[in-house]
Amino acid sequence: MDFAELYRYLPALERRLRQDYAATRKEAPPSVREYVDVNREFTLRGGKRFRAILVLAGYHIATGGSPAPALPAAAAMEHFQSWMLIHDDIIDHADERRGGPAVHRRLASEHRASGRVGASDEYGEGIGITLGDLEEPSTVEAILSVPAPATAHLAALTEYVRMTRLTAFGQLLDIRNGTLPPGDVTEQDVLDVHRLKSALYTVVSPLRLGALLGRSRASSLVDLESVGTDLGVAFQLRDDVLGAGIDAGAAGKSANDLVEGKRTLLVIHAWRHGSAQDRSRLERVLGHPQAAPEDVERARDVLRSTGSLAYSEARIAKLTERAFDRLDRSRQIPRRAKPLLRDIGERLVHRSA
Repeated sequence: MDFAELYRYLPALERRLRQDYAATRKEAPPSVREYVDVNREFTLRGGKRFRAILVLAGYHIATGGSPAPALPAAAAMEHFQSWMLIHDDIIDHADERRGGPAVHRRLASEHRASGRVGASDEYGEGIGITLGDLEEPSTVEAILSVPAPATAHLAALTEYVRMTRLTAFGQLLDIRNGTLPPGDVTEQDVLDVHRLKSALYTVVSPLRLGALLGRSRASSLVDLESVGTDLGVAFQLRDDVLGAGIDAGAAGKSANDLVEGKRTLLVIHAWRHGSAQDRSRLERVLGHPQAAPEDVERARDVLRSTGSLAYSEARIAKLTERAFDRLDRSRQIPRRAKPLLRDIGERLVHRSA
């Protein structure tokens, strides 16, 4: 089975997500159902469904057969992703997500239009946080819906607990890094966030969840985790390059990460290796959403001229090479699964959006 074949399960995944929300809506008191509909609309807006596809890949790697039985767990990752995104958008004060308003912004706007009592922004954030929380029981319920023995469910839930805890650790570090001057943030600080927050819940845990539900033993997934971790960190480093808008025309990206003040490897490397003038140009943009376009372009030039962009590209290449070398040498990962994992790695690292 190749990557394209896995994507043929997307229509079935979308049906499963609709079923999940229909069941939650039926269980909810009538006065709460409009809020369930907000979550439904947000999740069904789309997205690449990459994490869900990796759950299916993990199941196929473990069983060698059709990943269809793992579709509920694939849906679980989409519930988890919605949970994370809703909360992330509140933390980041984001206005948009997936081509529409962020959930808390939508709720605030509806509150404002209705003339209800209270502050609209506080209402939007409060309901948004709670709606994010509402996705957690859907995540667990979906994992438990996979036809598998109790031992497999227990292993998968143990992985889910680990994923949730380590993702929260990564988020805590990310917020903490954002409060520090760029010169006080180390490369290891950045990579720790990428390993805990991005690599784990984007690559490692989806693959492991699928494999564990396919009755793999946790002890047999050491190589899969190592490969997934390196590819997951490389994925996030690529995302940072795209998020800086360095190749905005090709990527369809802006300089959001720069004006949001994110402490990426690009920024902290440029800060350490740049001149006082370079740091001044970065300061004019970092954390300043209203920064002038010409200042943003000067900041991008700093990322190039200090060698920061080249350094990030070299780190991406090294991580990818190490992951593929581990994959090629692994005796734990079935030979039949190696082309699929290499294809997944290429798509993670070599992308333009």
